[in-house]
Amino acid sequence: MVIYLSGEIEESLSLDELTPRQIVAELDKHVVGQAAAKRAVAVALRNRVRRQKLPPDLAQDVMPKNIIMIGSTGIGKTEIARRLARLSSSPFIKVEASKFTEVGYVGRDVESMIRDLTEISIDLVRAEKAEEIADKAEHNAEERLLDLLLPANKSTSVEQIEDTPEATSEAQTRTREKLRKQLHEGRLDSRIVELEVREKNYPSFEIYTNQGIEEMDINMKDMIPGLFGGRTKKRKMRVDEAMDYLLQEEEQKLVDMDQVARIALERVEQGGIIFLDEIDKIAGREGGHGPDVSREGVQRDILPIVEGTSVNTKYGMVRTDHILFIAAGAFHVAKPSDLIPELQGRFPIRVELQPLTIDDFKRILTEPKNALIKQYRALMETEGVNLSFTDDAIEEIANFAFRVNENTENIGARRLHTIMEKLLDEVSFEAPDWVKEGRTAFKIDAAYVCKAVEGIAKDQDLSRYIL
Repeated sequence: MVIYLSGEIEESLSLDELTPRQIVAELDKHVVGQAAAKRAVAVALRNRVRRQKLPPDLAQDVMPKNIIMIGSTGIGKTEIARRLARLSSSPFIKVEASKFTEVGYVGRDVESMIRDLTEISIDLVRAEKAEEIADKAEHNAEERLLDLLLPANKSTSVEQIEDTPEATSEAQTRTREKLRKQLHEGRLDSRIVELEVREKNYPSFEIYTNQGIEEMDINMKDMIPGLFGGRTKKRKMRVDEAMDYLLQEEEQKLVDMDQVARIALERVEQGGIIFLDEIDKIAGREGGHGPDVSREGVQRDILPIVEGTSVNTKYGMVRTDHILFIAAGAFHVAKPSDLIPELQGRFPIRVELQPLTIDDFKRILTEPKNALIKQYRALMETEGVNLSFTDDAIEEIANFAFRVNENTENIGARRLHTIMEKLLDEVSFEAPDWVKEGRTAFKIDAAYVCKAVEGIAKDQDLSRYIL
């Protein structure tokens, strides 16, 4: 459940300077309530900073205190973990424990979560490095594009170059600068240029191993250099498209991918965060019957990853000892004690998230930077309709969301999405016609909310499908 609140991370503070109290304050800007969960993840993040200040021999023995979040869907579990990762610039991935099965059965290999996390880290570091060399890459791409637009010998004969080399050079420079100005102004975007483009490498394959399904990049250029290596072809494209292509080429040349891989692997090992959702779906002990055996088998496959092991990726080996695991589940049927004892011991911190109250729903509707009400108002403004909500309307929407969650399935703040869609169905449909008729303002009050939603909220059977 994504709950954004206004405000950005304070740029002046580095991660080393952020205290647990300040971390909680930053999370408060994005997630409503859940103080206990925020406190737990803030301490876990601060402990990482503390560990890095320890002597290396001692730091190796300080393991992350993994967390289990207990609570129903839509109350902010995932968003707390995601915002924590963004705050610390850590590689982050969310995986569903129920997607994994024991080795040899259909499903994903548990080690794939580490490979996926590594790919995310590679993308993060590559983007950072690309930003560092962005100016140089743009300058190089621009010069190459100008060379295409104005070849050195264009409209200049050999005799002219030999007779007046300085004058010719000055004329070329003036013309080039004139083209540069037009390029910056976008006046050359529609012009067609021809440039050499590289043919795509041979695609990667998936292979089956005794560890499950793995991806392997088989580049035929590396295997048979003379067959595929360096092949290019000429292609005509618009100037703006050519600029994008050349910019990508220059970024690839300037970014050192060996350095990117080294930094990315270190960042995964020292700062990676894995959000293991639906952990309650695999809770269960071996009872001699199929489903229970499979669930315990998945737990035992996950256990080495959480305990600390080496996982082979195409960028190198990754140690998982210091990756922070945040598990989450509703635990309506199962309970944390149903997990195998070894796995329970690797999640020493447990926090229970509280169900959302009416006041929480009101805050979610009004306080976030991208709150639902603000989103719908912005959407209607594109049609020329000024949409407004009264305070009592917001109160009624929050009341309806709370009541339906209480009487049917509790899906947390996601209930607001379905209620808002039903509430604004007529407005969204009629808005273009209203503008043609000169009607440019529409106010939603409590009476309108009751009329639009109350009948469905009362019909319990129907509300299960619509709300």
